[in-house]
Amino acid sequence: MNVDRLVERVRLTMRKGTAATKDTIEKSLEPSKEVLSPLILDRLRDALVATKLTKTGVEEAVEQAIDNYKQALVEPGEAAGIVSAQSIGEPGTQMTLRTFHFAGVREQNVTLGLPRLIEIVDARKIPSTPSMTVFLDAKHRASREKAQEVATLLAHTTLGDIASEIVSDVIKMRLDIKLNPQTMRERGVTVQDIRDAVQPTGTEVKVEAYNMEIKSKDMELPQFRRLEDKLQKHHVKGIGAVKRALVVEEKGEWIIRTEGSSLAAAFEVPGVDTTRTFSNNINETTLVLGIEAARNVIVKEALGVLEEQGLDVDIRHVMLVSDMMTSSGEVLQVGRHGVSGEKASTLAKAAFEITIPTIVEAAVKGTVDTLRGVAENVIVGQQIPMGTGLIEVSMSMAGVKLPRQPRPVNAPTSGDGPIPVPVIAVTGGGGAGKDAGIEKTSE
Repeated sequence: MNVDRLVERVRLTMRKGTAATKDTIEKSLEPSKEVLSPLILDRLRDALVATKLTKTGVEEAVEQAIDNYKQALVEPGEAAGIVSAQSIGEPGTQMTLRTFHFAGVREQNVTLGLPRLIEIVDARKIPSTPSMTVFLDAKHRASREKAQEVATLLAHTTLGDIASEIVSDVIKMRLDIKLNPQTMRERGVTVQDIRDAVQPTGTEVKVEAYNMEIKSKDMELPQFRRLEDKLQKHHVKGIGAVKRALVVEEKGEWIIRTEGSSLAAAFEVPGVDTTRTFSNNINETTLVLGIEAARNVIVKEALGVLEEQGLDVDIRHVMLVSDMMTSSGEVLQVGRHGVSGEKASTLAKAAFEITIPTIVEAAVKGTVDTLRGVAENVIVGQQIPMGTGLIEVSMSMAGVKLPRQPRPVNAPTSGDGPIPVPVIAVTGGGGAGKDAGIEKTSE
């Protein structure tokens, strides 16, 4: 139930007037305390205070909230999987096919829409645009300058990034590199960092101010050319997997969004809050933080994609999908190589894409299907274990004395045809006899 949307709908339909006081709102909420959950109740209270509805509007909103909540209760035996699949799949057909979108920061590309949702349910090993949201400790989150210091430790910097010019002298077998002071300051690179990082084998390195000279001791020309190409990509500072780190302000604190992901390396950087930092790479999260953290990332990422498209999907549907994907202790895709392929039922697996090989394998191994799922019972024509079919009730007839029924006039004897047999129909209730809902009928 979307409380904010419900209260806003009431606000638009009610006449304007004096806003209800907090005491009036609390009094109006009294009947709902025995019906609504504490979370829904708190959200409803906050929404009513924020929208400043009249007393009539508050009463109407509370009444609608109670009605909607009762309608949303799940009946015993509800087919929760079907409902979740429809609740996610139907809005998913309305999603755009945009792969890249500027999500508030012009410099950062993020995969959104249907492509990202497919990546999540397919449990791709590496997402098309891996990224991290890095939260900072109390010392660094308060100012942009302090946050930028951490960002420079995250972003990967190569020698080619900070060099304004590289001149190759094949006669003297020497490379003259001019460093860009402004770029070095922006990336937090010092001359000493370059001295420590750039030490190619078989060369002599001299660094003076912002000029660098690399001279070959004993190299052939092809080897010298390869050295020139390698130096362009030579690592100087940062995390190799992080191409870029952007400092942005969010909810009153400075955080860092990266292009590229490496949680294990980021956790070792001073100033990073390891309790809140996360990555959109589900498999990397599993390796570093465990399966429960991966489950939370699946929920967060899937909901984020749907909300970005303006689609309202209850979090419980997404949670059910994430639980199925992670229940085995590892992240499985929703497909024949994952959740569907891991089913215990042979008939259920055969009903999904690969039929004949599955049945042949089960026949060779002598697999037994207990027929506890929906698909396998549909295949064999039995009642599915959902709704009323979920209940298994049996009644022992031992010791039950059936009353003798008077034989109608002209009724056939045992030699002339079938004799009517009393039938007991169980209609529910407790106890025995008529009080237990046992009715005696005759055919």
